[in-house]
Amino acid sequence: MSNEVARILAAATRGEFPPPDGSTTVVPQPNPRDAGVLAFTAHSVVFTDADPEWVRAELAAASSDPLAASMNPGFLYALMARTGRHMNTIDLLTVADTLPGPPPLELREIDDPTHPRVARALKFRDEVRVWAADGGVLALGRGVAGRWEAAIEVDEEVRHRGLGRALATAARHLAPGEVVWAQQSPGNARSVRVFQAAGYRPVASEALLVAG
Repeated sequence: MSNEVARILAAATRGEFPPPDGSTTVVPQPNPRDAGVLAFTAHSVVFTDADPEWVRAELAAASSDPLAASMNPGFLYALMARTGRHMNTIDLLTVADTLPGPPPLELREIDDPTHPRVARALKFRDEVRVWAADGGVLALGRGVAGRWEAAIEVDEEVRHRGLGRALATAARHLAPGEVVWAQQSPGNARSVRVFQAAGYRPVASEALLVAG
């Protein structure tokens, strides 16, 4: 399979982004599961096994500013119809460097594939591990192009006590490799603030197309 998406993401972690020239790069999917769109500053990357010429024609036909065409609902709908996939939302894609040493809070690993958080994570990631804290859950796994991704949940009754930030920081200690990624819905301002407070920096917007 293609390693182009992995290469583009690795460069972005170093602050090396595609040229802001208003163009779109179309590359093959990194694997059968992962397809979608990455929108960087004035440059988009569409990773799909659909015909690149068809993708470019649909982008040109989108009823929006060309710089926003790859995230235009009309284009995304056409891409879903073409590939037989669906999507949940457009996310803010963020990344943070990993940290040495143990995480800053006590965690209990959940080794139960039927646990709701584990079952959900397995739909989108490989090599999933999930930990529980008092009032929250942290999941780590390999997502798009093999990148390590973190996701957290905090119970409503313990919000505003710093647990979300602690869980997001814990992911930086537990993830293998040099960086860990996380996605947040832009409308979920609380989640955006939590991850940025934990040191995650914005990289792009991302629309993942889900099979099945």
